[in-house]
Amino acid sequence: MAEIAIRVPASATRAHRVRKPGRAQIIVGLVLVVPVVLVAILAPLLAPHDPNAIDLIHRLTPPAWQSGGTSDHVLGTDHLGRDMLSRVIYGARISLLVGGFAVLGAGIIGVAIGLLAGYFRGAFDAIVMMIAEIQQSFPFLALAIVVVAAIGRGVGNIVAVLVIGGWIMFARVVRGEAMSVSRRPFVDGARALGASHARIILRYVLPNVRSSIIVITTFNFAWFIIAEASLSFLGLGVDPNTPSWGQMLSDSRNYLALAWWYPAFPGIALVALVLGANMLGDGLQDHWDPYLK
Repeated sequence: MAEIAIRVPASATRAHRVRKPGRAQIIVGLVLVVPVVLVAILAPLLAPHDPNAIDLIHRLTPPAWQSGGTSDHVLGTDHLGRDMLSRVIYGARISLLVGGFAVLGAGIIGVAIGLLAGYFRGAFDAIVMMIAEIQQSFPFLALAIVVVAAIGRGVGNIVAVLVIGGWIMFARVVRGEAMSVSRRPFVDGARALGASHARIILRYVLPNVRSSIIVITTFNFAWFIIAEASLSFLGLGVDPNTPSWGQMLSDSRNYLALAWWYPAFPGIALVALVLGANMLGDGLQDHWDPYLK
């Protein structure tokens, strides 16, 4: 019987071999996130004015390229004459600060609880999941309003609210991964050799759920930024004198018809940062998921 040979173009095999899942999304995410991080770090050097300096004579000045604008205020001014560029730059600090500390706190608590629940299971796992179910039955904004009303506004309090609302996602995902890893043969082998529970969790279970933790961190980071902006928009966020993108969007509601730039620039900055974080998370998920390779 004659053999039938199927030829695959060399270019096709080469493209399949070189392709790295998620690489393009990771690059786009970094392109959007890294500049915002640098701007936040260098805010005192980049901001042309004091973000809280009031100048009522130049209130609602349009951007420099529009008629009536001035090069002294490149992105215009708000209803109190404060420089929009300076406030957008300093607003990046608040978003990154709140998002970073919130994801750090929620990650530490959620990962620790998820590892213990997934590894030991039993009563501890049941109690943790019951607490998570009860907490998730309350809308986040309603829970945030109650907590902020009780403890007051401020960056630290907002971080605490986000940690309370964000640990559950870490715990659920890590718990599921830990349950799967703890049943694998190499974990049974470590138990047979007399390894302690702490050593097994830290040496064998945690490294195998690390990729999932990193992916969840990027997604939760984006969610925390949106949550902080939402709370600030509702008047429950940081102090009103602190430049915040959500607070700027809230202040601009009465001037939408008069000053398009007022909500536009903080909104664009918020969308860019959140989109970058989400793209980074999607790229990392595609890169580490073996089923997508």
